[in-house]
Amino acid sequence: METVKTMRDKYAENTRQTLLDTGRRLFVERDYAKLSAEELVRAAGLTRGALYHHFDGKRGLFEAVFDELESQAAQRIRAATAAGSDPLDQAERGIEEFLDVCTDPDYRKIVLINGPIALGWQRWRELDRQHLGRLVIDAARTLLADELIKPYPAELLASALYGALTELSLTLTEVEGGRPQAADLMRDLLGGLTAR
Repeated sequence: METVKTMRDKYAENTRQTLLDTGRRLFVERDYAKLSAEELVRAAGLTRGALYHHFDGKRGLFEAVFDELESQAAQRIRAATAAGSDPLDQAERGIEEFLDVCTDPDYRKIVLINGPIALGWQRWRELDRQHLGRLVIDAARTLLADELIKPYPAELLASALYGALTELSLTLTEVEGGRPQAADLMRDLLGGLTAR
């Protein structure tokens, strides 16, 4: 049975989406620490009460925007890997797509630059691992199962790859034009692990 949305439900959805859209725009334009909750709601044309009702404040809104970007990144990476001809090609395509994601201005500013500041390092890592860490461990297990990579424990292998990708992503926020070299470096690292 299909539920009929009330006007109140639609208004709540619209309010939430307006806050998300405004938050995303402002979190890209401004540093998290320099942006007040009052500025956010003023730009959205809403009240502080709406912000606190839907997101429990500026940090909650930031985390929701962050989570949305990470979810979109994971979808892009999954789509890229699905086009691969074998697990090694899939891993390489996933790495390429991840590095492309890191050059997206919204992702770069919100997830990589402001994320650790706004959320704290532990929460940032926890959310990042939920979305992207799982992709790395799945890829590592597939490569190991197909004997395409030297037989390291899957968790160690995934940790090494995830760590390298995480550090590269953070470094790319400081190094202009480093994306092609980052891809070459990851390809060489992965190549050094192959069992061929």
